[in-house]
Amino acid sequence: MFSALKGLFKEQTAAAAQSTATIDQASSHPQQSKVERTDFELGLPTNDQLTNIFEYLGQDKIGNVIEGASSPTEALRKLKENGSLFQRPLVVDWGNGRAVSGDNESEILKLLQTTPKA
Repeated sequence: MFSALKGLFKEQTAAAAQSTATIDQASSHPQQSKVERTDFELGLPTNDQLTNIFEYLGQDKIGNVIEGASSPTEALRKLKENGSLFQRPLVVDWGNGRAVSGDNESEILKLLQTTPKA
C-alpha cells in the first residue's frame, strides 16, 4: 500500500512540476520585456493639422513649431520650403484640443495627466 501511495505522490509531483514549468514558461517573456528603442521616422504634420496646432498653442507660439515663423501663413510656407524647420518635440492631444511644443517635461506631463474634457 505504501508503495502505491509513493507512486501516486511521484505522479502528482511530476504533473505539478510540468504544470508549473508551463506557467513559468508562459510568464517568462524576456523578448517582450526587453526595452529597446525602435528607429522610426515621423512625418511632418499636414496643413490642416498645423492650423489646428496653431489654434491650440496660440499665435505667439507659432515660432516654437516652425522656426522663424510668426503667422500661420508664413509657417506653412516655410515648412513647405524646408521641412527641417519643424521643431520637435510637439505633443498634441487631438481629442481635447491641446498641444505642447518643446521639451518642457513638466508641461508635457501636465498635458498627459490632466483629465480629458467630458
